[in-house]
Amino acid sequence: MTTIQPADGAYPGSAPTVPPVAAKHPQPRTHHGDTVVDDYEWFRDKDDPQVRAYLTAENAWTDSRLAHLTTLRTTLFGEIKSRTKETDLSVPTREGDWWYYSRSQEGLQYARHCRAPIASPDDWTPPQLADDVPGEQVLLDDNEEAAGTEFYSLGSFDVSLDGGTLLWAVDTVGDERYTLKAKRIDTGEVLPDVIEGTMPGAQFSPDAQSIYYTTCDDAWRPDTVWRHPLGRPTGQADEQVFTEPDDRFWVGIGMTRSRRFLEIGLGSKVTSESWLLDTTKPDAAFEVVWPRHEGVEYSVEHAVLDGEDRLLILHNDRAANFELVSVPVDAAGDESARRVLIPHSDATRLEDVDAFAQFVAVSYRREGLARVGLYDPHRTTGSGGTGDSIEEIAFDEPIFSAGLGGNPEWHQPTLRLGYTSMVTPSTVYDYTVATGQRRRLKQQPVLGDFDPTHYVSRREWAVADDGTKVPISLVGRADVLRADVQGTDAPDGAPRRPAPLLLYGYGSYEASMDPSFSIARLSLLDRGVVFAIAHVRGGGEMGRHWYDQGKLLAKTNTFTDFVAAARHLIDAGFTTPAQLVAEGASAGGLLMGAVANIAPELFAGIHAGVPFVDPLTSILDPSLPLTVIEWDEWGDPLHDPQVYAYMKAYSPVENVADHPYPRILATTSLNDTRVLYVEPAKWTAKLREVHADVLLKTEMSAGHGGVSGRYAAWQERAFELAWILDVLGITA
Repeated sequence: MTTIQPADGAYPGSAPTVPPVAAKHPQPRTHHGDTVVDDYEWFRDKDDPQVRAYLTAENAWTDSRLAHLTTLRTTLFGEIKSRTKETDLSVPTREGDWWYYSRSQEGLQYARHCRAPIASPDDWTPPQLADDVPGEQVLLDDNEEAAGTEFYSLGSFDVSLDGGTLLWAVDTVGDERYTLKAKRIDTGEVLPDVIEGTMPGAQFSPDAQSIYYTTCDDAWRPDTVWRHPLGRPTGQADEQVFTEPDDRFWVGIGMTRSRRFLEIGLGSKVTSESWLLDTTKPDAAFEVVWPRHEGVEYSVEHAVLDGEDRLLILHNDRAANFELVSVPVDAAGDESARRVLIPHSDATRLEDVDAFAQFVAVSYRREGLARVGLYDPHRTTGSGGTGDSIEEIAFDEPIFSAGLGGNPEWHQPTLRLGYTSMVTPSTVYDYTVATGQRRRLKQQPVLGDFDPTHYVSRREWAVADDGTKVPISLVGRADVLRADVQGTDAPDGAPRRPAPLLLYGYGSYEASMDPSFSIARLSLLDRGVVFAIAHVRGGGEMGRHWYDQGKLLAKTNTFTDFVAAARHLIDAGFTTPAQLVAEGASAGGLLMGAVANIAPELFAGIHAGVPFVDPLTSILDPSLPLTVIEWDEWGDPLHDPQVYAYMKAYSPVENVADHPYPRILATTSLNDTRVLYVEPAKWTAKLREVHADVLLKTEMSAGHGGVSGRYAAWQERAFELAWILDVLGITA
């Protein structure tokens, strides 16, 4: 079987001069009376030497085509590295009698996880850390754990409530299955307890005698919670606490901040269910809070309001943007006992609630921006935009993102906040609730001559085909991206000078692409490139309706919104098609594949990272990882002919056509379990049939998040940025 036709017949051993051509092995499939012949389904067997030979040949072709960018990649990597404080410490977070933090060190890929003792029970001021911290203990050195591996990921990390025992779990392959271990912190003794194949999020029981963890089924779905008594011999069966047979639901284990309840949380894309175990009752069992009801999502927090134990439930039962209610602990399911704390609002999407002994914090978004506020039952009109009792913690910039940081302690008097914008590096604050005072603890260091006043950000609005206004966030050098809204860049009304522009998009799973700062992005901005995010439907930026209008049989709104954003930026004079590159990853890679088919003339280049470009094939096969779970997001084409036809009409692989395409770079990872490498490999082969200028780069030892280690990640981003700059005609 001839799998590839290598360049000039000379590969391996010399740089190829023509792209590899994959052999076709037609495999027909028929659904709903429609037969599709897939010439490249044989790529799916990643252990087939011919498949690996093809991927290797594609990597060689990519290396050959981009060899001229070697110096630029080196320069970009050097810029990222020189702007980053390589030896640094995170802001300490108090938990129990310790301050927990991590250290990075110049030359090392990964962090060291440390702790230092608090000064007193009333000590809530994080210490100013230095190289030598009194009483410091190194709990885990990721560099030692990663030694001798090509990939490393830390999936679980938990210290028992008594502070004496550590558990951690690592993945050294990239398939998101983790090996769990434990050790005594005072002696460093690694316990014999070793559990293979766990999922992230393992944690200790309140008494530190057991470990709760989850495992997944053959479809990579976390489906079972287990309890492992510390000291139980390896090989002896652990106790199965809970298992979920419905293939649509993920399972997780957690604990309320009050430490009173253990929680088993279950969730599909549209439905959730929580089970609580009251740890104050020795013989208690897990009990359901609200039995699942299709389409109803909720989350649970334990709180004490006016001296009474209550459960706070954030839910969307007849409240699309969610409302917050409280219920008695012992009568959670009694609908008549619900007390509305924050009512539903069309203008504000409530996203999360965090209860503490003395206050309740609320995370929400309004006008497309992520915000944080405090619930005050004595307010009748709040500033959160809901006409409720939210007191917003305000920030000055017009475009920003605010959220909660690490806040593990029930009795803490402060609230840890994270803040960023497209021109402001990530900043950590402590907010004293009693006084309203905010203290900046740390801002992400940016070394060199960085000056935030040299950059500006702004918000634009595109108009989609159906009249919907789509927000766009932009950032650029102040002399490139002028802030006036009339399409001019000078007071005398001279026309704006179009600039090279990178337009990013995602638009799935209600995930919001909020404005944030990036050190690597400075290498684009300083070269005169404008960066923009199209906040397309399918994301969550504008509320639950924004998500609903970009999923299932409305999915194409995601694609047309992105096209509308691109057209707006061109028509408003920000850029031109010859200066515009699009970028998206994962489900955003599907977006990239779709716009490449429907509006290729708008873009000079498209970068699709780990792209979901063969969605119909994947969603048709329930045996593939995570497929059944995805039916609530995309629809069920296996059983519904309307969904089948709709997905086939937008699937990038199904709709590759013989027309000019922009330059395309697809990047993927061999061990990705979320979007399999086979999808971009098929897409590349199909595009090459119509003579598109497409390159495929496959990391042969990484997962969905790409390579591990910060230096490797910087190298990877430098590779991508060099390609983007090359497309834009910027060579240095």
